Amino acid sequence: MRELLTIAKEANEAKRAVAKLGTNDKNRGLSAIADMLTAHAAEIIAANQVDIENGRKNGLNEGLIDRLMLDEKRIAGIAEGCRQVAALPDPIGEVLWMRKTPNGLNIGQKRAPMGVIGIIYEARPNVTVDAAALCFKAGSACILRGGKEAFHSSMCLTGLMRTALRNEGLPENAINLVEDTSRESANQMMKMNGYLDVLIPRGGAGLIQSVVQHATVPVIETGTGNCHVYVDDSADPAMAQRILVNAKCQRISVCNAAESLLVHKDAAERFLPMAQAGLAPYGVTIHGCPRTMAILGNAIVPAAEEDYGKEYLGYEISCKVVDSLDEAIDHINRYSTGHSECIVTRDYAAAQRFLDEVDSAAVYVNASTRFTDGFEFGFGAEIGISTQKLHARGPMGLTALTTTKFIVYGNGQVR
Repeated sequence: MRELLTIAKEANEAKRAVAKLGTNDKNRGLSAIADMLTAHAAEIIAANQVDIENGRKNGLNEGLIDRLMLDEKRIAGIAEGCRQVAALPDPIGEVLWMRKTPNGLNIGQKRAPMGVIGIIYEARPNVTVDAAALCFKAGSACILRGGKEAFHSSMCLTGLMRTALRNEGLPENAINLVEDTSRESANQMMKMNGYLDVLIPRGGAGLIQSVVQHATVPVIETGTGNCHVYVDDSADPAMAQRILVNAKCQRISVCNAAESLLVHKDAAERFLPMAQAGLAPYGVTIHGCPRTMAILGNAIVPAAEEDYGKEYLGYEISCKVVDSLDEAIDHINRYSTGHSECIVTRDYAAAQRFLDEVDSAAVYVNASTRFTDGFEFGFGAEIGISTQKLHARGPMGLTALTTTKFIVYGNGQVR
């Protein structure tokens, strides 16, 4: 087992080599990784099965098992994500602006690699590849610290990626996995000033808050998802039902799944029975306000205050009838985690107000919140969904993993 400090030192040596790679070399490495993963899908699935069996023995719920599971289709999707990252424009070296000052200096700003990026995540083996691919294309080395639930999957994936780079004559220490999955290794990464240039937590609320509160290295905060669907009084009910069912049920274990439903009072009598009918085949439990219960009866359960702020990650949803668009916006801004929110409406003015006044990373009009994803946004893969407002917000693709530097051209000027 490589010690964390050894990994950090080797990653810092590798970052200089990665930063100097040209676009063609980085794309060649990513293509080799994609080919390696698809060629060794059976090996990956076998390692993943060990994690799934251990997870079930240890009582992981089905939502987490779903996040953990890899099959040929998901592996093909992960490999395709690598190819999409390879196809994206290389951000490194992009000059953002350049201007000439009165004294003749040409001053500009261009994108540059971060250096060494640390990622702490939980039972999501796909993150192992997504993060490595993005960091590599962004000209940085990475140190990955996954959860114990996905240990065998992550080990297998990392080994294959490092082999692919080595076979291409590229620096394999650009991609590193911390084999120690104890809390101590996570705590150590949070304090690795001088070795880590930035640390990104990706997982549940507990992990994210622990990193934010205890890290001394710079942190980009990714967020949990209490996402809302608001059905306005002018909404097309059939469209609203489709969007709600997709946002809630298409995949329950992800952060962009809807956890809260708001319905305008003038649409409630008609739409709530449709919502219930759409969610019923999936066995979704509705936690409703008194007005929701008055319409749907005892088939639902009363909503407690904490339900409105909860990320269920399961077949449950909170529901509230609101008097106005203002109340809907106020409710979302109070209880949301700042991730993704949707309004279903045929009223242009209401849609624009929702876009302007809802304070979240992604705001939708007449579309499911499930689209908040780097792959869907055309980023190839993502490092996570940032719910903070500094530097990066929303799905974090290549540009979110770069920094900038000022470049100054002179011809002998002194001050």
